[in-house]
Amino acid sequence: MSSVKSQLSQPTVSVVIVSWNSFAYLQLCLQSLKKQAITDFEVVIIDNGSTDNSIENTKDFGPQVRIERLNNNEGFSTANNIGVRLARGKWIALLNADAFPEPDWLEKLLQAAEANPEYSLFSSRQVQANRPELLDGAGDVYHISGLAWRQYYNYPSSKFGHQTQDVFSACGAAALYLREDFLKAGGFDEDYFSYFEDVDLGFRLRLAGKKCLYVPAAVVHHVGSASTGKRSDFSVYHGYRNMIWTFFKNMPSPLIWFLLPLHILTLMFFVIYLSMRGQGRVILRAILDAILGMPKVMKKRSNIQSSRKISSSELLRVMSTGLLEPYREFIQRNRTK
Repeated sequence: MSSVKSQLSQPTVSVVIVSWNSFAYLQLCLQSLKKQAITDFEVVIIDNGSTDNSIENTKDFGPQVRIERLNNNEGFSTANNIGVRLARGKWIALLNADAFPEPDWLEKLLQAAEANPEYSLFSSRQVQANRPELLDGAGDVYHISGLAWRQYYNYPSSKFGHQTQDVFSACGAAALYLREDFLKAGGFDEDYFSYFEDVDLGFRLRLAGKKCLYVPAAVVHHVGSASTGKRSDFSVYHGYRNMIWTFFKNMPSPLIWFLLPLHILTLMFFVIYLSMRGQGRVILRAILDAILGMPKVMKKRSNIQSSRKISSSELLRVMSTGLLEPYREFIQRNRTK
């Protein structure tokens, strides 16, 4: 069942928001969009089977809103793919319901896209909504171990993330994609449900020869994990299962064979760490289910690698290769908790 309001002209940008029981945040997100400096955009809201009536209060936003209601929670990946297929804009701006953009957010992203035509996806500067003195991220980093993290997460926002730069991929909480490239790459992997889907898509786009630019002038204030919790069993399970799938799907040969021992050692470390935190069974289940799903993953790998356009050396140049860097980021991530 869907509710549709549309403009006659095709918008330049379609803002896709997936909402699942986001009553506490969705209105603030929409109010932030209402204050955007540009008006040439539509909003596509995918209600992912919410039960909190959060969608009922969106009717006053304006004529450029389209609401699609799903009967069940189909997951972040599937819901976003539905939104992108429904969208009419040349560009797709993904925005979490708990992310609140500053008035020039869309304008700055589009200016960056116009000034840098060699890039087809763009990452925003994310500030922690509840602790604005800290960054929530400045584009995604992918490490040779298979780990990924938001660059400068928990770093002082006054000192870090002020430079435009090429990054591995864009955090899906606030990102701009060329719609054609998003669809051609197959969108988010719907088997992931949620977590790591943006890194996986960024990886596949990288292999297809696309590049991602971090735009520090495009600022959003992000709550983060508002629906699932940062340390919940749900986030641990999906995060590590999907991390394994991403590594095996996308890491090209011969890199995958050189880096596989490091990937396994990294998983062993987190099995021990999470066991000490009382979530050992969760990560072991994630690893088991990742292995059980490997035949399907390897079929996807065949298709991805057969159309790869960049070399292993080119890929290495945009990956994090420092062996101690994940440890440093792990310490930083947990420093203020």
